[in-house]
Amino acid sequence: MKNNTGKNSRGVYLLPNLLTTGAMFAGFYSIIAAINMHYIPAAIAVVVAGVLDGLDGRVARATHTQTEFGTQYDSMSDLISFGVAPAILVFVWSLQSLAHQGNLPGKLGWLAAFLFCACAALRLARFNSQARVADKRFFQGLASPAAAGTLVSTVWFCVEHGIDGERVAWLMLVLTTVVGLMMFTRLRYYSFKSASLGARGPLTWALALLLLFVLLATDVSLMLMLVGFIYISSGVIMTWRGRKRRKDRMNTDPDNTDPDNAD
Repeated sequence: MKNNTGKNSRGVYLLPNLLTTGAMFAGFYSIIAAINMHYIPAAIAVVVAGVLDGLDGRVARATHTQTEFGTQYDSMSDLISFGVAPAILVFVWSLQSLAHQGNLPGKLGWLAAFLFCACAALRLARFNSQARVADKRFFQGLASPAAAGTLVSTVWFCVEHGIDGERVAWLMLVLTTVVGLMMFTRLRYYSFKSASLGARGPLTWALALLLLFVLLATDVSLMLMLVGFIYISSGVIMTWRGRKRRKDRMNTDPDNTDPDNAD
């Protein structure tokens, strides 16, 4: 198989697929660690999977090795790492304890975990079906890596600070359900895919990145959790502002029915 330059690129395809395999391995390890009650390593593994998942797409685009096989393989990996693994982690650490409060709470616990996993699958299927026509600058619905990262960083923070999963079981039930459902909403989230690492930006961005690294070094789990909640909130705010602008334009110009302005 040849790339755009006409040279043989059969070996180049190995790198993005290796990164995808690495992400899937991290997700599978997270499941094993959670079952064995190693909750912090399980959460860290999902975060590592998120980093590798972000790299494989960039590497594929940079090396012009994007293929339909790679897209589908990446989705299978994402379902394990950002659907199954976080759902099992939050269930084993917290939600299964709801069974101590009765039959119904126990059922709600595992159903919330299943809902999160199912919404991740639906989110990935919708993303693949709309990949050719979707605006690359935005995601429709919360991306599964962001949803998984927010959920597992919350577990990580609680375990690290001695908060027992049973004490916050109902809170985790609500969080798991809400974050799961947000993956299949029509909320718009900035994708960062259009951001270029080589592009110039204001000096304040360098200061912001430096500050972020310092804060991460101070308390990694807390910062990851806060970043996750801020990103989740950004989609709600972005969608609300977009709809408000569209409504204002329609009130000013009733003939304006440009579908590109809809969120």
